[in-house]
Amino acid sequence: MSWSAIGALGLALAVMLGAFGAHALRTRLDAYSMSIWERAVFYHFVHTFGLLVVPLVERAGALSREAGTWICWLLLAGVILFCGSLYLLALTGVRTLGAVTPLGGLCFIAAWLLLAVAILRNNTLSHK
Repeated sequence: MSWSAIGALGLALAVMLGAFGAHALRTRLDAYSMSIWERAVFYHFVHTFGLLVVPLVERAGALSREAGTWICWLLLAGVILFCGSLYLLALTGVRTLGAVTPLGGLCFIAAWLLLAVAILRNNTLSHK
């Protein structure tokens, strides 16, 4: 699986969703819903960018392929759960969708912590 390609496609989607929000939804959503949409786009960008960065860190030898794969899956799951639930919440106003958002946030946190631990572990092992 090419995480870099998935990251590039995800970033293109983030740009499209941002533009859609700015142009098509600006007059249709209230300020609260628009802020939720914008937050979803921001987190979509940041964490999808991680899908480009993690393979580079892996190729530089700073983390294993297995760790890189886990991190990328967690980032992708986070984008789907966190951002997806926020996009749907903004569009529908269904507050119960907000219950899914923290699961995506946990995926983000787990991905970044795993990245840190994997890099530190790899650095420790390579210096022995």
